[in-house]
Amino acid sequence: MSLSSPSTSERSSTLSPVAAEFDAIVIGSGIGGLVTATQLAAKGASVLVLERYLIPGGSSGSFERQGYRFDVGASMIFGFGQQGTTNLLTRALQAVNVSLETVPDPVQIHYHLPDGLELKVHRDYENFLQELITHFPHEAVGIRQFYDECWRVFKCLNAMDLLSLEEPRYLARVFFQHPLACLGLVKYLPQNAGDLARRYISDPALLKFIDMECYCWSVVPADRTPMINAGMVFSDRHYGGINYPKGGVGQIAQKLVEGLEKCGGHIQYKARVTKILQENGRAVGVELASGKIYSAKRIISNATRWDTFEKLIPPAQMPSAERKWQRRYQKSPSFLSLHLGVKADVLQAGTECHHILLEDWEHMEAAEGTIFVSIPTLLDPSLAPPGHHIIHTFTPSWMESWQHLTPSEYKARKAAAATHLIQRLERIFPGLTAHVEYQEVGTPRTHRRFLGRDDGTYGPIPRRKLAGLLGMPFNRTAVAGLYCVGDSTFPGQGLNAVAFSGFACAHRVATDLGF
Repeated sequence: MSLSSPSTSERSSTLSPVAAEFDAIVIGSGIGGLVTATQLAAKGASVLVLERYLIPGGSSGSFERQGYRFDVGASMIFGFGQQGTTNLLTRALQAVNVSLETVPDPVQIHYHLPDGLELKVHRDYENFLQELITHFPHEAVGIRQFYDECWRVFKCLNAMDLLSLEEPRYLARVFFQHPLACLGLVKYLPQNAGDLARRYISDPALLKFIDMECYCWSVVPADRTPMINAGMVFSDRHYGGINYPKGGVGQIAQKLVEGLEKCGGHIQYKARVTKILQENGRAVGVELASGKIYSAKRIISNATRWDTFEKLIPPAQMPSAERKWQRRYQKSPSFLSLHLGVKADVLQAGTECHHILLEDWEHMEAAEGTIFVSIPTLLDPSLAPPGHHIIHTFTPSWMESWQHLTPSEYKARKAAAATHLIQRLERIFPGLTAHVEYQEVGTPRTHRRFLGRDDGTYGPIPRRKLAGLLGMPFNRTAVAGLYCVGDSTFPGQGLNAVAFSGFACAHRVATDLGF
C-alpha cells in the first residue's frame, strides 16, 4: 500500500515558507495536528505544518488505485453532527470557513459474534436497545441502566465547549456556567466502562458484547476503557450519528489544509522532521532531514509520544514524566489492512457499511482475531468504478510478526494473510473470493513507513487497568515550549478524540502566546 500523489494545489503548498520565525510549528498533519494548526491560524497566529509525506491526514488520509479511492484507516466517523458541542469535526471546519458534505449511516456496526450473536447498532437509540434486549431479555433493566448512564456522561460533555483542561480561566468559567456537568465529569473521570457495566449487568455473554463494544474503537476491553470515552462513543453514535464524508475520509484533512491556507497558515510536504531543537531546555525549532531549520515560539508534535521522546528528542533527555507514562501505557497493535475492489453483486440487498467479525471470544484481543470491515461505497458510490464496491478489512497485527523477512518471504506472508482474511469474510459475504477484482495489502511495516508511527502503532493502550483517563497526559510536556497533540494525549484514540485534543492544544498554546 502507498498513498496518492498530491494535487497541483498541494504541490504549491510545498514551497518553503519565508518567515524567519513562526508562532507555532506543528510536526505532522494528522487530524489532531491540523485542528491545532487551523485553530491557531484562525486566531491570527503564524503557523507552519511540516508533513513527512505527500498528502495530509496520516491514518485519516486516502489513496487511489485503478479507479478506487481507498481510506487509509477507519471509515466510521464521529464528530460531524450539527448540534451540541461534541461535533468537533464540524466545528473545526467551520472555524476556518470550509465545509464538507457528509452522508448519514443508519447503522453504526453490524456485529457477527461467537455463538450466533448477530445484531446491529442502529442510529436510533431505542431501536438499538430493543434489538439488544431481544438477545438478552433477562438483562433488559441492566442494559437500559448501563447505556443510560453512558448518556449521562455524554450530556455532561455536550453541555460545554471542549477546550484545554490545563487552562485555569477556562475551567473556572466552565464550572461557573455548568457546575453540575463539571461535577458529573469529575465523578466519571477515574472510572472505566467495565466497572459500570458490571454494576448493572451479570450475564457473561452480554459483558463480552460490551467488551467488544469498547474494543472496536479503544482496542482494549471494557475494564480498561475510560468511561468518559465510552460515554462519548456510545451516545454520540445516536446523537450526532455516524456520518461519512463524501469523497472519502481523506477529504477531512484536505479541507482543513484549505482552511489553514485561507487563514494565512502554511503546510510543507516531504518535510521530515528529524530533531526538535532546544536552547537552555526549551524547544525553539526543528531540523528537517534535508538540514533545513525552522524556528518557532512553540513546537507542537503530532507524532506519537514514542517518536517524539525517543527519536525527535534524544532518549537520554526523556523527561521523567514521560518515563512514568511509558510504564503505564504501551503501544497498541498496528493493523493488517486489506483493501479490496469487488464486483457489486457480491453484496446482498440490505448490507450495512460497517461490520465486525469474531468467531471465538478467546481471540478478541489476539493478532488477526477481530476483523473490522468498512464498505464506504454503500454511502458514497463515487469511490469505486461503476458496478463495484470497496471492502476495506483490517485486523490487529504486531510488528514482530513482520520483521526479519526476506522480500520474497514478506510477499508470501502478505499473500497468505490476505487469502486467510478473505476466507473468513466469506461468512459475511458468500462468494467473495470469486468477486475480488483488486486487492492491496498493508502491514505494520506499511503503516510505519508511510505514517511515520513507531511500530505502526495506532496509539497508546493501558498496560493494566488504570483509573479511567487520569493517567492520560494533556498537551503541555515537561519540555518548555513543547506540546503534544493527537492520540497520545487526552482523551486518546479516535478521530473525534484527536480533534478534541487539537482544540485543547490550540487553546493552551494560544493562551500561552497571548492570543
